[in-house]
Amino acid sequence: MVYYTNMKVVYKILFVLFVGLWQTGFAQTGKEIIEKNIELSGGLVNWKLLNSVILSGKVTLGVKDDYPIRIYQQRPNLTKTMITIGKKNMAIEGYDGKDGYAMNYAANKLQKYPNYTPESFDNDFIDFENKGFQAKYLGKEKVGESDCFKVELIKNVNRTVYFFDTKSYMLIKEETKEETLLYSDYKKVGQLLFAHRLVSETPGQESDYVMLISKIEVNKVIPAETFKF
Repeated sequence: MVYYTNMKVVYKILFVLFVGLWQTGFAQTGKEIIEKNIELSGGLVNWKLLNSVILSGKVTLGVKDDYPIRIYQQRPNLTKTMITIGKKNMAIEGYDGKDGYAMNYAANKLQKYPNYTPESFDNDFIDFENKGFQAKYLGKEKVGESDCFKVELIKNVNRTVYFFDTKSYMLIKEETKEETLLYSDYKKVGQLLFAHRLVSETPGQESDYVMLISKIEVNKVIPAETFKF
């Protein structure tokens, strides 16, 4: 019957429309994934209330070279990284608000870099659109045993790809042309979730270093002289 045939066509059209709307309604954009990460890791307000961080732990270079490490960070962009070799504490990198410093390993001394570009205290996710970034969702990809959302942040020629766990929305991997960072062992510090294990890898090489954080202190008063070099 013509009526029956026409109804079959209508049902097919309705089914396709329904599936399309269902997929559209549940598909997530890069922006939504980033916002979910911020929400579940402590919330935008708590991240903006964060004014200082002190990280203590150890860094492993090579196979067995372990060194105590301590990192100080304070708004807007002050930072200092210290490692202990033997019984000597050494600053290996930082920014004092005017100049940047980094260890010149060839000369075995800390060197000032007047044109040093400091990193923002906040990660790029916070107010990323106001910072000029665009978020592009690239689909899903597996990182180790974790299924991840893949999101690219783009600003001019700068491109960084982030991998967020599809269940927890925590950052698992960060990838640029120069370096890959792997994050794990998330623990709550105050109202915020921080990764306590960080692995750095250079494309085509084994891991550059593994950092294990044993203690994180937030919003502590850091003496001004801490950031002097």
